[in-house]
Amino acid sequence: MERIHLSINEILFSEGDSPTVAFLIESGEIEISTIRDGEILILSKLLAGDLLGEMAVIDDAPRTATARALTDCVLFQIDRTQISERLASTDPIIRALLEGQLKRYRGALAAMQGKKLIQDNGVTASEALGVGKIRLESQLREALNTGGLDVRYQPLLHVPTNKIAGYEALVRWNHPERGPISPVEFVALAEETSLIVPVGEYVFDTACAAVKTFIENGADPKPFIAVNVSARQLSHPGLIERIVARVDAAGLPQGSLKVEITESQALNYEMVEKVISLCHSHGIKVALDDFGTGHSHLTHLHRLAFDTMKVDQAFSRSMLEHPRSMAIVEAIVAMGKAIDADIVVEGIETEEMLQALRDMGCDYAQGYLIGKPQTLEELLAN
Repeated sequence: MERIHLSINEILFSEGDSPTVAFLIESGEIEISTIRDGEILILSKLLAGDLLGEMAVIDDAPRTATARALTDCVLFQIDRTQISERLASTDPIIRALLEGQLKRYRGALAAMQGKKLIQDNGVTASEALGVGKIRLESQLREALNTGGLDVRYQPLLHVPTNKIAGYEALVRWNHPERGPISPVEFVALAEETSLIVPVGEYVFDTACAAVKTFIENGADPKPFIAVNVSARQLSHPGLIERIVARVDAAGLPQGSLKVEITESQALNYEMVEKVISLCHSHGIKVALDDFGTGHSHLTHLHRLAFDTMKVDQAFSRSMLEHPRSMAIVEAIVAMGKAIDADIVVEGIETEEMLQALRDMGCDYAQGYLIGKPQTLEELLAN
């Protein structure tokens, strides 16, 4: 998303202009005005956090007012696609109210453009579009473009040999104002829009470069990096082909990257089956993440040829205290061996837990005992 800088008195858009984009004010003050009977009529003054120009974009009608910078300003552009995605995902009642308001009061927008449009129930157009999320999305786009996202790598131990065999790539975002933002928040935000696709591409690019660096620094064995793939990424055309192209361009051996799919995504059997088949044809292994939670279903394992099953830490963390949890982990490990799938158990934090995995013949362990998520530089230094 493009960031725009305006100087004092600079015009952002003029009355009658085509509404190609809307704007979110990051800093500064914008004056909204129109011409009435040859006189300039000031409609409103907007500050940081306000949205402007969105109504004309929604209605696909010429601008009905002029926007001028009263101070030096910084704004983010919001394109038509972003607005459409927000409207499509908002509450149907709010969306209907917004659309109805546009139809009923289109003639009044010439006087209202630049103000927040108030709905009959007190909901504003800005609220319906989710200005807070749009602002965070704009900042996430900027972080993506400027390298503000950070990829950490959490090691996976090959239990039989007691060696680090690979890593899971975990994307992190240290927001310039809010500090570290939970991946649950910003990944969910990216999932709501097409932004998850470039974020995923960024992680794959970074992971490929990391594998190459590990190999060049003599890592033994040559590690793999597992990357979680969202449902939206899976449905995006050419995903696997682009992954293969990255591996080939970096000169990496087959198996350097693994794709992780969560159980909720695996419910779309037809799509996931095609993805797994395509991955296997290019030597890419596929893992079923968070097995045993969410939409757990053995049909996943019956119909889909996953190479790896990752056991959620909800079971492993209590397996030493609760025999039922231990029995579940042991059963999953045995089932994995029976269907020729590797097993990764997450949440391993003590030597006793690791020994339990050795005793049951588990393949891989992941957790703070093995290592916390670290930067590439930290891992190389250690």
